[in-house]
Amino acid sequence: MAKLTEEIIRDRLEIHCEWNYSGDFLFKEYICKDFSRAIAFIVEIGIESEKMDHHPDILLHSWNRVKVTLSTHSEGGVTEKDFELLTKIEKIKND
Repeated sequence: MAKLTEEIIRDRLEIHCEWNYSGDFLFKEYICKDFSRAIAFIVEIGIESEKMDHHPDILLHSWNRVKVTLSTHSEGGVTEKDFELLTKIEKIKND
């Protein structure tokens, strides 16, 4: 899967405006209602990530905040696979 150009990434982020792009990464911080929901959210991301064999960096901090960072390490940047996982993560959070 090929690394996307910065122009394509920025265009794609117009519909995912809460996500940010810097360097070779997409990232977003989610605020969950409590610690239990934050942990459950992380587990759900893990399950979807494992199905795709595409694993994001996930950071839990301040008891209810989850920061997700996406990049395709083997390609050295953002690929279509990152946007596929981003879409799945957004669906998890909105369920």
